[in-house]
Amino acid sequence: MKPVAIFRHSPTEGPGYFAIFLERHGIPWRLIAIDEGAAVPATADDYSGLCFMGGPMSVNDPLPWIEPVCSLIRDAAEKNLPVIGHCLGGQLMSKALGGRITRNSVKEIGWGEALGEDNPIARNWLGNFAGQRGTVFQWHGETFSIPAGATRLLANSYCANQMFALGPHLAMQCHVEMTPEMIAKWCEQWADEAAAVAEQASVQTPAAMEQQITERLPVMRQLSEQLYSVWIKGLAR
Repeated sequence: MKPVAIFRHSPTEGPGYFAIFLERHGIPWRLIAIDEGAAVPATADDYSGLCFMGGPMSVNDPLPWIEPVCSLIRDAAEKNLPVIGHCLGGQLMSKALGGRITRNSVKEIGWGEALGEDNPIARNWLGNFAGQRGTVFQWHGETFSIPAGATRLLANSYCANQMFALGPHLAMQCHVEMTPEMIAKWCEQWADEAAAVAEQASVQTPAAMEQQITERLPVMRQLSEQLYSVWIKGLAR
C-alpha cells in the first residue's frame, strides 16, 4: 500500500492522533515538512491519500508553497485519492476546490462543541454524531466557505462552516487530532494570539484548556475515530 502523505506547515502542528490512528490500522504514512523547506510533490501518484495539518499562516498569504499545494489537492481530487485537512489544511482544501477563506467574526481558541448536520452524507461521515453535538478543539481566526458540490457536516454559533465533505474528501476547520502534548505546546503560544481577545466567550485560557483535557479529550476522540474510520475507507489499497 502506498503511504498517506502528511503535510506539516508548522513545527508544533504535527499529525498528532491522526498518525496514531493510521499506525493502529496498519496504514503507512510519510511526513512532508513544508516548514523545513520540503518540496510539494507535483502529483499525488505516489500516495494513497493526502493529509494537511494546521499552521499559523493564512492561505491568503503570498507563500510560495500555497499554490503548489492547491494544485496537488486538485490533482488528488481528479484522481479520486482521498484528501483530509485540519484547520489550515481544511482552508487549503476549500481554496483549492473553489471556496474562499475570510476572517471569522471571532477567534475560536480552546474546547468547544459543534452540531452535526442530519442528512445522508452527514450520517455517513458522522455516524451517531449526525444531528448531535460533538466536542471539538479550536484554534483559528479565519473560516472557509463550502465549495460547490460539497456538504457541510458541522457548525456552531461562532463559525458556521466547521467541516465539509466532498466525495471521499474531508475538510475541517476544527482540530480533532489533538493530543495532550500538542495542547500544552500550543498553550505556550496563547499570549501571542489570544491575549487581545481573551474576554471573548469563544476564547479559553490555557488553564481552562489544560484543566478540561481529562474530560473533553476522550469525548472528542470518539468523533475523530468516526471521521478517520470513514476517511480511510477511500484509500487506494
